[in-house]
Amino acid sequence: MSKFSSHLTAILLALLVTFLWSTSFVIIKIGLAEIPPLTFAGLRYSIAFICLLPFAFTKANSTVIKKLEKKDWGKLILLGFLFYAFTQGTQFIGLSLLPAVTVSLWLNFTPLIVAVMAIFLINEYPTKLQWFGVVLFILGIITYFFPVALSENQELGLIVMTIGVLANSASAVLGRNINREARINPIVVTIISMGIGSILLLLVGIILQGLIHNLESNFANTICNGVQYN
Repeated sequence: MSKFSSHLTAILLALLVTFLWSTSFVIIKIGLAEIPPLTFAGLRYSIAFICLLPFAFTKANSTVIKKLEKKDWGKLILLGFLFYAFTQGTQFIGLSLLPAVTVSLWLNFTPLIVAVMAIFLINEYPTKLQWFGVVLFILGIITYFFPVALSENQELGLIVMTIGVLANSASAVLGRNINREARINPIVVTIISMGIGSILLLLVGIILQGLIHNLESNFANTICNGVQYN
């Protein structure tokens, strides 16, 4: 495959991921009516982890896992915390407090922070065209939010999303560092980091927020309706 074909394939895959990622915001907003944000995020990625787990036992992937060094485990654990526990957790909380479009736009600050972090941490410099895109995006954000008129919940939501953007940016740089070395294949990176982050997120969600909104009241209403019916 030529260099141009590989680049085109990568762009098309990125567009597909962007489409799937965008549609998930609407679905998440619907689910948040019944499931608390942290629990919802934990369930989503724990189920994804379970679906991917069988691939960890293939001959090729199990060999890679056995050869992982301490520093590799350290990076993968940190990636799990940053990308799944913090980034996804704050994103779901943000969606419970803000419109989906606002959350999506706020997350788009990530490339700007990634560009700056990448310069200092992994010596990767954006092109002039990429810097132009970043400036254009910032102008769009200013246009969208001006004049600023936020409710208390929305202010809290933007604070939460800012933490999420920072975690997302850090995880992007760390993920790039891991994958650039090409020592660990992407499937193994995803399985291990997702497993660590999703389980932590699910446990925290259940402990702090429970499984379902208004579970006690729903149970009480069911009992009362049953008594009235009888």
